[in-house]
Formats: sequence, structure tokens, C-alpha cells
Amino acid sequence: MDVNIPSVLQEVQAASDRYEAALVSNEVAVLDALFHDSEHTLRYGVGENLYGYAAIQAFRAARPATGLARTVLRTCITTYGHDFATVNIEFQRVGASRSGRQSQTWLRTAAGWKVVCAHVSLLEAAA
Repeated sequence: MDVNIPSVLQEVQAASDRYEAALVSNEVAVLDALFHDSEHTLRYGVGENLYGYAAIQAFRAARPATGLARTVLRTCITTYGHDFATVNIEFQRVGASRSGRQSQTWLRTAAGWKVVCAHVSLLEAAA
């Protein structure tokens, strides 16, 4: 299996960049469009476990649109073949004392690249 085929890596980078821009500007429709519409899609957040696209969509619709600005500290994208990728990001919310991590599993579908699994966690503040 080929890892990090340049053209595939570029596609996933573009999808990830689109996700990041939509996340910090609370473009809920774009975020919804980037998640795979399936009961098998899941997202573990800082304070919630969401099973299935409908639960993720409902969470996004109800989430406050404040305090979303963040700085991406590091991004690691790895693609496997032509249809599967992981994106891992270290970030820090503007004004926050602790950093966070975001992991996403992306799958190429007939409708384009979609997140099929996501996880967000925060690290404890440095002492």
C-alpha cells in the first residue's frame, strides 16, 4: 500500500483545511457536509460521545457559536492508498491555557472525502 501519495495528500489537506475554516467560523452546513451521513459515523468530543450522523448534526446545530477561534499548532496527515486517511491536529483555543488534540479518520466516498470518525480532547494546563 502506498502511503502519502502526493495527489491524495493534497486532496485530504484541502478537505481538512475546509473543515478547519468551517469549524472556527461555525459554518454548520459545511461541517455537516464533511461528515459521512451514516449511523456508523462517530465523534467523541470533550464532553460528549456522539454515535451516528444524526447525533453529530444535532450537536453542531445546538453548539454555541462563541469561543471557537483557535490556533493550529501542528498538523499530521497520513494517507493510505487512495481512499483512506488520518488527520491529527494539535490546537490551542484563543485565550485558553491548555491545548487540545483532534483526530479524524477520513474516507473517500462517491460524494468526496468525509470524516467517519473524530475525537477531540483537551490536555491539562501546564503547571
